[in-house]
Amino acid sequence: MRAVLWCNAELSATALVDSLLDDAELFGVDGGALRAEAAGYRISGVLGDLDSVDAADWQGRSTLLPDDAASDLAKALSHLQTQGYSEVDVVGIDGGCPDHILGIWAALTEVRGGLGIRLHHAGGITFRVHPLDDAFEFIIPKGKEFSVFALTECDAVNISGAKWNLAAEPLSFSTRGLHNQSLGKPISISTDGVLAVIVHD
Repeated sequence: MRAVLWCNAELSATALVDSLLDDAELFGVDGGALRAEAAGYRISGVLGDLDSVDAADWQGRSTLLPDDAASDLAKALSHLQTQGYSEVDVVGIDGGCPDHILGIWAALTEVRGGLGIRLHHAGGITFRVHPLDDAFEFIIPKGKEFSVFALTECDAVNISGAKWNLAAEPLSFSTRGLHNQSLGKPISISTDGVLAVIVHD
């Protein structure tokens, strides 16, 4: 099953949501539910600590996730995984303060493997690559850029099919993986840690 999570930040175009809703269920992350309904979308449920919504307005459609040690996004992703979802597309994450932006990436490290996570930004998509999942494989036009960031310490990162490849090399949170390029053939990325792979539109 696949879900779409709408967070409480900027969304560049609702056409993006429309393109993601085929065979997917739409949820709001706390105040993101209000943004979604204000834009005319029907929300299946609101997830989070519910401090930005009135739970009384969401009777039967709210799930309180009270853990203060994790963000609402991290909790919502983990909750959907326990409900049987295998893929989640996340929207409404652009803009805001720097800690909010970095916190969105940090949430990718707090969710178990087995859940495909895609963060949709204005101008690109971040794919979560987890050591318990299969290698991440994709094809983009020759010369198009992508970047790879280690969100946790990695001892063996493999990148093949790109202009700059890695063969079981260590990678930490750094700029080493910034602005790699496609050669127009399949690219494969695997890791023993957690990676964020950013592919530009």
